[in-house]
Amino acid sequence: MNSNILKHIGLAILRIAPSLLMLTHGYPKFQKLISGDFSFGNPIGIGEAPTLFLAVLAEFVCPLLIIIGYKTKLASIPVIITMLVAAFVVHLSDPIGTKEKALLFLAFYVCVFLLGPGKFSLDKR
Repeated sequence: MNSNILKHIGLAILRIAPSLLMLTHGYPKFQKLISGDFSFGNPIGIGEAPTLFLAVLAEFVCPLLIIIGYKTKLASIPVIITMLVAAFVVHLSDPIGTKEKALLFLAFYVCVFLLGPGKFSLDKR
């Protein structure tokens, strides 16, 4: 296998694996939203319902787009912002072990934003 194909396989893994994991956080929020239960944290002061809606967008809708590689760079931006809020607002005073997941997701999605989806994506079709 040539190195170009390996690079694109690596970009696909970098894009898909964290997004599948992110769905485990976003799907329960999506279920909460469609059930009509809008009680949720409000770390940046915009209200519980808008915060829940934005969390569903960032942790459920955007990862689905990133998995298929559609509008990948654009879809990574809400996830990056959400992980910044999680790490540096919600978990600011928590120990590193608590904010570690948010920081890891942040690193993955910054890489996806900077590197793009690779050729195994709808963006490149």
